[in-house]
Amino acid sequence: MSVYKNKNKYWVSIYCQNKRYRKLSPQNTQAGAKAYEALLRQKLARGEPIVEEQKAVPTFKEFSDNWLEVYVKNNNKYSEILNKESLLRAHLNPFFGQKQLDKISNLDIENYKANKIQSGQSNKSVNNHLIVLNKCFNTAQEWGIIQNTPKVKLLKVQPQKFDFLSSEECQLLLDNSDGMLKEMILFGLKTGLRFGELIALEWNDIDFKGNLLTVQKSIARGHLGSPKSNKIRYVPLLGDVKELIILRAKKHGIAFDKDGNHLNPVLCLNWLHRACNRAGLRKIGWHTLRHTFASHLAQNGVSIVLIKELLGHADIKTTMRYSHLTAQAVRGAVETLANNFGQHLVTAPIINDKNILVSDLLETKILQKTQ
Repeated sequence: MSVYKNKNKYWVSIYCQNKRYRKLSPQNTQAGAKAYEALLRQKLARGEPIVEEQKAVPTFKEFSDNWLEVYVKNNNKYSEILNKESLLRAHLNPFFGQKQLDKISNLDIENYKANKIQSGQSNKSVNNHLIVLNKCFNTAQEWGIIQNTPKVKLLKVQPQKFDFLSSEECQLLLDNSDGMLKEMILFGLKTGLRFGELIALEWNDIDFKGNLLTVQKSIARGHLGSPKSNKIRYVPLLGDVKELIILRAKKHGIAFDKDGNHLNPVLCLNWLHRACNRAGLRKIGWHTLRHTFASHLAQNGVSIVLIKELLGHADIKTTMRYSHLTAQAVRGAVETLANNFGQHLVTAPIINDKNILVSDLLETKILQKTQ
């Protein structure tokens, strides 16, 4: 076909005098591509050239530097900008930087993966590099710098393990904390806020009458911005949390502060570790409190979809790490019916005019397989 669609872009392909011309349609519609095809055929018929002077394709580093300035800094959060800058500087540019963008092959990418694994990088870390690399290629294609992109295949990653506290451990930690630290720990355990959201919380985000928290700010690397999911969410404020903080509540200002300023993450982690030592617990991070919140919800049979909303995850795949806990709770609930009724009444369909118990039928099949 003269007009075709590839990766949501319309292209025109014309064969004339033993030469193939492929051109990206300036209008990204089928009708626009057909009109562009007709224009090109007219030029060829008049003997006019239709191949514009080709611009030099930039190297990966040249493109990525421009991509950071034009795309990343306009569309990403501050912490994401820093992450991408770091990945490009430390990993991607040293390997791909001097290669022309359209000369990077699938083999080059596989060599990169092998190189990083041999240097001790985990599969998950390498995948983070590959996601940024793939975004660079896709943007270059969208901007018309390259026509085709190499295939970026992610490495297989083992399911992520996470730690969470039991109810007894939660109580131990709270019993060995006091003041603002105790408030912050209880907040983490009963709201599931990320640490950056916790230290960014302001008094006017807390509705004591409606018993509701509005999570709309977060601090990452000392920069105040929106939450990780980039959307506002609402979390119920439980009675014990409310009672603990309402006595020092104000109309405005930071809820958890030091001399009116935002708390330092390193200082807060030291506070938490000292509380763990007093309680005789393993050292945990603030994110463990968030895992504990989600894990206890799952163990109580709360649906994964609702847990996703409470945690503010952008993708339910992230929340699925708690699904095995939900499955255990659901299975436990159904198993309460086991001894109620009917456990000896299950029969198979009539075979040879006799009712055969399912247990007998299964035993027969097992014997047949072993003979």
